[in-house]
Amino acid sequence: MSTIYILWLRQVKKYFRAKSRIIGSLGQPLLFLLVFGFGFGAIFQQAGQGNYLQFLTSGIIMMSVLFTAIFSGIDLIWDKQFGFLKETMVAPVPRWQIMLGKTVGGATVASIQGVIVFVLALFVGFKISDPLMLPVALLFIILIALLFTSLGVAIASIIEDMQGFQLIMNFMVMPIFFLSGALFPLQGLPTALEVVTRIDPLTYGVDGIRSALGGVGSFGMGMDMMVIVIVAVIFLGVGTYLFEKIQA
Repeated sequence: MSTIYILWLRQVKKYFRAKSRIIGSLGQPLLFLLVFGFGFGAIFQQAGQGNYLQFLTSGIIMMSVLFTAIFSGIDLIWDKQFGFLKETMVAPVPRWQIMLGKTVGGATVASIQGVIVFVLALFVGFKISDPLMLPVALLFIILIALLFTSLGVAIASIIEDMQGFQLIMNFMVMPIFFLSGALFPLQGLPTALEVVTRIDPLTYGVDGIRSALGGVGSFGMGMDMMVIVIVAVIFLGVGTYLFEKIQA
């Protein structure tokens, strides 16, 4: 288990050393909060949906977690190209421990990113409906981070170059985000769009944290939690299998 800890610590240290990366990664969520939150606020309120910033914040927190988590797979490709992964693979430890260490490390970084965005949202004007639900909101952040970090590692396990990984991730990430209900309510959607949103695992993360922080949800926190845990376990299993097949 020391292997998992060492790889986890390496990921976290790398994150805190890259201060420019931390600041840069906060630009897009903050832009979304300010431009969308205040720009569409009046329209959202006129439609009888309340305060748009209150609605939007949960989606932007999950957007930050999604992007950071799924792009953590780039670190695996970097390790493959520069030989660090080969050195790790020859160590007398099971490969699943290496994969789990990288996944937990990436999920930790993504969770920290989500918490930072949440704190920024408080300064912008977001209000928590029930402070006692903060641990539940944090749990949703961690689970979504784990889910999408597993997906990122799984895809990075079968791709050899960063350009290919970025193309595939961009093709996946934007639909996952925009179809999650992060920017719009899920009620009253066309049937086809409603089906797609129900398939999107991020939908349940956004709905879960929105229920925890704002007291408003579509599916119930129990359903959200169950779906996220099941999908996270599946992605962890797939990621572990594909990582085992890597020829370092």
